[in-house]
Amino acid sequence: YRMYGCFIPLQKRDVLRHLERKFHTDFKVIKSQTVIVQKPVPSFQVVYKKHTLTLDDLSTLADQNWLNDQVINMYGELILESSHHQVHFLNSFFHRQLMTKVDLFSKSLLLVPIHLEVHWCLVTADIEKKKICLYDSQGNALQKVNILKYLMTEAKEKQHTDFESGWEIIPQQTNENDCGVFILEYSRCLALAKPLQFSQRDIPKIRKRIYKELCDCKLHEQP
Repeated sequence: YRMYGCFIPLQKRDVLRHLERKFHTDFKVIKSQTVIVQKPVPSFQVVYKKHTLTLDDLSTLADQNWLNDQVINMYGELILESSHHQVHFLNSFFHRQLMTKVDLFSKSLLLVPIHLEVHWCLVTADIEKKKICLYDSQGNALQKVNILKYLMTEAKEKQHTDFESGWEIIPQQTNENDCGVFILEYSRCLALAKPLQFSQRDIPKIRKRIYKELCDCKLHEQP
């Protein structure tokens, strides 16, 4: 609990290390072949609305693993709820299905996670200021992100003529590691109007906080 803020370990090795320190001896995991089970034991899952996370999904928060789509999208849902739906977090499959039933122009901020093969970046669209910002740890994703064209199409189809021009695109923020964690923390700070006051050294602590928030299905107040 002190390590992760939760009683659910990220890895089996965490349990073994705890037992070894507790009892000053080595432990091994041995699979029993004679166990009789009355009925299958359900595997651990976190279920929230349309999202389901397994321990494998949560384990992507361990060490310096890449976060997967399931973690990104469920955490985005928690951000959306905490912002009282003033912010819209588009699903990470946004690029594959450029359609939404939500009136994007009724929101104050759009958060768009973009997965470029092995790299995550975040595009934000401030609807009131007509400003698009790119938060990218590599700085070369802008030409691949077509959100401006998408917003122009949405504005035209939904007859929001005042949103068809005047947009400003400003690439921002650079980092070298943990891009998935960074985009979630960017999204959280922007959605809750918090300053981006974190750095690479804060990422292990942020990973643990995100892990517990996902298990609890809600965002927590930061200390």
